[in-house]
Amino acid sequence: MKLAKHLANLGYGSRKEMALAIKNGWITNAQGARLQEGQPFTHADIRLDGAPLDPPLGSLIMLHKPVGYTCSTKDHGALVYQLLPERFLRRKPPVSTIGRLDKDTSGLLLLTDDGKLLHKIISPKSDLPKTYEVTLDRPLHGEEVQLFASGTLLLNGETTPLKPAEMEIISSHQARVTITEGRYHQVRRMFAATGNHVSKLHRSRIGTLSLADLEQGKWRLVQKQGLF
Repeated sequence: MKLAKHLANLGYGSRKEMALAIKNGWITNAQGARLQEGQPFTHADIRLDGAPLDPPLGSLIMLHKPVGYTCSTKDHGALVYQLLPERFLRRKPPVSTIGRLDKDTSGLLLLTDDGKLLHKIISPKSDLPKTYEVTLDRPLHGEEVQLFASGTLLLNGETTPLKPAEMEIISSHQARVTITEGRYHQVRRMFAATGNHVSKLHRSRIGTLSLADLEQGKWRLVQKQGLF
């Protein structure tokens, strides 16, 4: 791939604009030598105005989503994409969220421009575990652990029971739940089926990935090979 096209696909500008940037000497290698169109290059060695490039195409990104942000490019108000460089939406293909967290849920959100990886993760066959920290309005009954693990829980309006889910009781009003599906508002609806209401929901882990020390509203590149 030509250098100008590579930069344009990363969202830095049009191919014409990137060709001009190359001609003006704004694109260099890590040692500061000007790069020319047509010469070999590696993504990690390229510098634009002295700064390393964004993650390469096909990357997987972890974002610590705050409450109040929606996973959409069309909704009004705060959007998760506003927490990323604006040019990420101009990548070819653009960066998209892998599944969603609703506006009132915080935590680990994955994004990628790798369509095959996206579909692999959200596929019902993936059984990728997702862990949530749950705060409830009312005390737990004590029977939720067995109910969620039974594989018989039927959500309101659905005809297929949920797959077994793990639950750990943290306190009278707090629990940790791990599910392998991604049905609409699933964790909230699971507790609604027991007569309780989720007042706070936070996703702490997907597969082998956890937020660790990633600050709220921040993102970082992660290795997709270690996700499953």
